[in-house]
Amino acid sequence: MTGQDGSGPEQDGSPDPASPDPASYGPVPYDADQLPDSAHDGDADTDDDPSALRIEELILGSERRYTPFQAARAAGVSMELASRFWRAMGFADVGQARALTEADVLALRRLAGLVEAGLLSETTAVQVARSTGQTTSRLADWQIDSFLMGLTEPPEPGMTRNEVTYPLVQLLLPELEEFLVYVWRRQLAAATGRVVQALDDEDTVARRQAIAFADLVGFTRLTRRLEDDELGELVEAFETTAADLVAANGGRLIKALGDEVLYVAEEAGTAAEIGLRLIETMANDQTMPELRVGIAFGTMTTRMGDVFGNTVNLASRLTSIAPKDRVLVDGDFRAELVAEGLAPESEKETDDLSDFRYALQPLYQRPVRGLGVVEPWMLSRR
Repeated sequence: MTGQDGSGPEQDGSPDPASPDPASYGPVPYDADQLPDSAHDGDADTDDDPSALRIEELILGSERRYTPFQAARAAGVSMELASRFWRAMGFADVGQARALTEADVLALRRLAGLVEAGLLSETTAVQVARSTGQTTSRLADWQIDSFLMGLTEPPEPGMTRNEVTYPLVQLLLPELEEFLVYVWRRQLAAATGRVVQALDDEDTVARRQAIAFADLVGFTRLTRRLEDDELGELVEAFETTAADLVAANGGRLIKALGDEVLYVAEEAGTAAEIGLRLIETMANDQTMPELRVGIAFGTMTTRMGDVFGNTVNLASRLTSIAPKDRVLVDGDFRAELVAEGLAPESEKETDDLSDFRYALQPLYQRPVRGLGVVEPWMLSRR
């Protein structure tokens, strides 16, 4: 039996519904942060803060009714599969507490139904659960930290935060839910369009794109000098500015890592314009440190919304060696810019270069750890 700390072997196979000892099949994980200490002892209703329970029931849409075993049985899935789904979504083990709701049972039933119908393999269904859990976890944390916390300060002495939170959540929940579904549908349509377009292209096996990192210079020193609130505001301003510029100019933001953002673009010219605009925008903001950008062009592997491969590694290395407020690119990226007619093949004094948008200056070849010798090029506007 798997304990609450995740230790011990786990039983395989579907449980017998008539079993007198459902706990012997191991727990289905759930978000332990949503549960009081008493929830780990069975029925979790007696010592809970009633106002906190009301808020939880409002958000979840139903009250706690099921132990993990009961939820798995009601959904018609094995404890093993239910456990895999819940862990993939990022929820912690809660033993056999009565902590799950009708919505939890329905989610299990839907996900298992997609597997039974042959629409998803079990491995893909687990990946769907994991990617959805990771994405929405960050979204929920951001909304609570930056949105709800500031709006639920008690307006009058003697009022508790819970007394203020309930009516606010009651008003905001349906609106935020509708907006979340709208944005997800928009993103799904855009992603589907990219896939369909790629399938229509001749080069369907090795699709090449531009991948770029933009990194704040001296961020570690800033963390020692700035207060936590100031550092948080700086990071949020950087991420917001970068996300807006990437989207507005036709790129796609893959992820933001505090002092660094990663984006991709279908065309080299798009990636170049974004990189230069990022540096120009940050340079005009006296509160921001310098920025450096590295861009490479080639194939990459995509998985769960992230990108991997040698092209990604090369872009990262170029960023690390780029001078302050400069953009470094690799030879393949330079060749792609030339092919797009945005940069000259060479820059002779006798040539008319006025029709080109960008200039490229070769730098000394240098060894790059794990990638051999690389010849970087410095990108600038003409």
